[in-house]
Amino acid sequence: MEQSFRIQVGASEVVFSTGKLAKQASAAVLGQHGETSVLVAVNMTPSPREGLDFFPLLVDYEERYYAAGKIPGGFIKREGRPSETAILSARCIDRSIRSLFPDHMRNDVHVVATVMSVDQKNAPRVLAINAASMALMLSDIPWGGPVGAVRMGLVNGELVVNPTEKQMDESRLDLLVAGHGDGITMVEAGAGEVSEEIMVEALEQAHQEIRRIVALQLEAREAIGKAKIEVPPPPVIPEIDQWLESQRYGAIREAVKIHEKKSRQDAVDAVRRAAQENFAESFPNARNYIGGKVESLVERAMRTLVLEEGFRSDGRALDQVRPITCEVDVLPRVHGSALFTRGETQSLGVTTLGMVGEDDQILDGLKIDEPAKRFMLHYNFPPFSVGEVRPMRGPGRREIGHGALAERAIRNLMPTAEEFPYAVRVVSDILESNGSSSMASVCSGSLSLMAAGVPVHKACAGVAMGLIKEGDRVAVLTDIQGLEDHYGDMDFKVAGTRDGITALQMDNKAGGITRAILEQALAQARRGRMEILDVMDAAISEPRKDLSAFAPRITTIQINPEKIRDIIGPGGKIIRNIVATTGAKVDVEDSGRVLVASADEEAVSRALAMIHELVREVQVGEVFVGKVVRMVAFGAFVELLPGRDGLLHVSEIGQKRIEKPEDVFALGDPVLVLVKEIDDMGRVNVSRKKALADAEKLRQSAEYNDILALEADRDRRIEELPAAAPRRPEGSGGERSGDRDRHSSRSGGGHGSGGAGRPPRRP
Repeated sequence: MEQSFRIQVGASEVVFSTGKLAKQASAAVLGQHGETSVLVAVNMTPSPREGLDFFPLLVDYEERYYAAGKIPGGFIKREGRPSETAILSARCIDRSIRSLFPDHMRNDVHVVATVMSVDQKNAPRVLAINAASMALMLSDIPWGGPVGAVRMGLVNGELVVNPTEKQMDESRLDLLVAGHGDGITMVEAGAGEVSEEIMVEALEQAHQEIRRIVALQLEAREAIGKAKIEVPPPPVIPEIDQWLESQRYGAIREAVKIHEKKSRQDAVDAVRRAAQENFAESFPNARNYIGGKVESLVERAMRTLVLEEGFRSDGRALDQVRPITCEVDVLPRVHGSALFTRGETQSLGVTTLGMVGEDDQILDGLKIDEPAKRFMLHYNFPPFSVGEVRPMRGPGRREIGHGALAERAIRNLMPTAEEFPYAVRVVSDILESNGSSSMASVCSGSLSLMAAGVPVHKACAGVAMGLIKEGDRVAVLTDIQGLEDHYGDMDFKVAGTRDGITALQMDNKAGGITRAILEQALAQARRGRMEILDVMDAAISEPRKDLSAFAPRITTIQINPEKIRDIIGPGGKIIRNIVATTGAKVDVEDSGRVLVASADEEAVSRALAMIHELVREVQVGEVFVGKVVRMVAFGAFVELLPGRDGLLHVSEIGQKRIEKPEDVFALGDPVLVLVKEIDDMGRVNVSRKKALADAEKLRQSAEYNDILALEADRDRRIEELPAAAPRRPEGSGGERSGDRDRHSSRSGGGHGSGGAGRPPRRP
C-alpha cells in the first residue's frame, strides 16, 4: 500500500512516498521536491563476504536524461558512464550514510538513486540523500540513522534554506549539509570568500532543519518500518587479543611515535608479522583477524597519545602546520608550474591555457542549458605517491572528488571571460602523499595559475583539520597527516583566501559535530591558512604580467553579428581557410565576439587581418585593387573583399566604348576600381574610369605603382580594339537589372555567399 510523508523545508514542501514503486527491493522511496523526483532503492546480501577488512557499501547515482526531456549525445543514444555530477552526488550519499553502519558489517549493501524528473528549480542531490536515508530506515538493513540533508545559500546577505537554482545563481554560498539529531556528519561547500562566522551560522541553521527531517523519518519508521536484520559480531580469539595486548602494545605505542610515515609503518608491520608467526600453527586462518586487531591497537595508541599527552606522531603541536616549501617554474615549456610540499605530501600543479569555445569542457547533464566549463582542475593520485603497486586505470571516484573540491576552492577567484578570454586547465599530480593531498592541490594550483600569468583575484590555500573525541575529551588537529585522518573522527578541509572561505568539506565519524567544535576548527584552520599563504607569497605574491612564451595569445574583437556568416562561409569554408592559412585558432560567438589564438603572434596578426577584410564595409568613393571573378554580357563582377564584389559595367571600363568585357579582361585579372554607388539593395557598382581619373593622386602611394602600370598597358590595348556597336537607347532592355536579379546570390547582396542557415563555427 502506498504511503506518503510530507514536510515543509524552506519555502517548499518535500514528499517521500513508498509502497508503489520497486516493491521487490528491501525498501524503495520516491522523493519529490516540486517536480523533481528521485527514486532510491536499497538492498543487502543475505550473508557477509569472507576475508574483507572493510564494509562493502556501493552507492550508484543514475541520471536519466528523460528526467530533463533530453536525449543523450554520442553515437549510442543512451546513458553511458556516469557524469562527474553523478559521481560527486553518489559520493555525497555515501559520505552521509557510511559511518552509521555497524563497524563489523561485511554484507554488501547497494543504494541506487535514480533521478527520474528534474524541474530545473530544485536540485536532486539533496533530495537523494534524504530519500536514501528514508529507504534505509524503512528497510530491514541494520543502520544507525536516520540522517537529513539540506542545501544553504547566501542571497543578498540572507541565508536561504533549499534555495532554487535561480537563487543559487546569485548566491555567495553553496552549502550542502547532512547530519542526524546530535550533530553534523557531512559538509560540502563552495563559497565566495565567506567569513567563518557566516559559515558557522549557516551550518547551525542547516542543522535545525535537519532535526525536523530526521523526526519525520523516525515517524515513518514507527509507522511502516521493517524489523532490522541482526548482523552477528565477528568472532573473538581471546588468546590473540591477550598476547597482542600484553606483549606488543608497548611496541605499537613506540611505533606510533615515529615521525616518518614509512618507518612508522615498517614498525607496525613488524608487530603484525610477529603475531602472525606466533599463531601460525595454533590459528593458521587468523591472518586477517590479527591484522584487524593490530589496526585497532594502533588506533587506540594514536588517540590516547593525542588526548592524554597532546602528542602527535610527527612531533607537532596540535595546532601546528607541517614544514612547507614552495617553488614555481619547475617545468620547462609548460604555461605555468608550481611544486608545493607540506611535510610528506607533495603536489605538482601545472596550468595550461587554451581557447575558449574550443578547449573548454562541454558538459552533458540534466540542466537544460548546461554551461561549458572554462576552468578545470584535475587531480591524479598515482600509486607510487604512497609507495604502492597497483594498476592505473584512470581517475576513480576519490580522484574526481578531490579534484572537484580543489576546483571549487579556486573557481570563484578566476577572472571572467571578458577579463581573460582563455580556457584554463590545472592538473595536480600528487607525487607524495601523507594526508591532505586535496588541500595541497589547492595550494599548488593557485601558485601555478599565478606563475602562468592568469589574473586570479587572490591567492588561495587549503588545510585539513582533524578531530579526536572521547566523551568530553576533545582535541582539534591542524593539518592532519594520513594516520590522523584514518584513525581520527573528522576530516575537515577548509580552503580560502586571507579574506574568507572558498571551499569546505567535512566527513565526521564522531557521532556529530557541535557548534563549539566547528568554531574551534574554523578558527584553527584560519590561522593555519594564513601561515601557508605567507609561505606561498614568498614564492610568488601576484600573477605575472606576461604569459609564457609557449602559451597561446588570444585577441578578441567585436564584429556586427550580421557579419558572422561572412567569416564562417558556406559550410565553414572561409573560417577553415583562415585556420589553414594562418595556423591560428578562430572561434566566433553568437554575440559577434571573435577570438583568435596562437602561440605565434604573427599568426594571430595574419588571421585578424583576414577577418577585418571579411567584415569591413565597402564605402562609396573607396579605391580597390580587385579581381575579376565573373563576366557577363554587360560587364564584369570584381571581388573587392572576400565574399564582397561589385559590378563593373562595360560603360565604366574605359573612355572608349567596350563591346564585351572578355575583350579587356581574363578571369583572375587584377583591376583598379572605385566604388561608384551602393544601391538600396546593397549592390555595389564600381568604375575603372573614375579610379584612373585620380591616377596622379594614387601615384603618390607606392602600393599602387604595379597596378597603375598594368592599367596603362590595358588602356593601350583598349585603344587598339575596333569600335563598338552603338549603345541601345535608355530603358530598351534593362540588361543590367534583369541579369543582376538573376545573379543576386553573388554575395548575398553584399553579405557573403552563405545560405539562410548559419554553418558550424569551428573548422
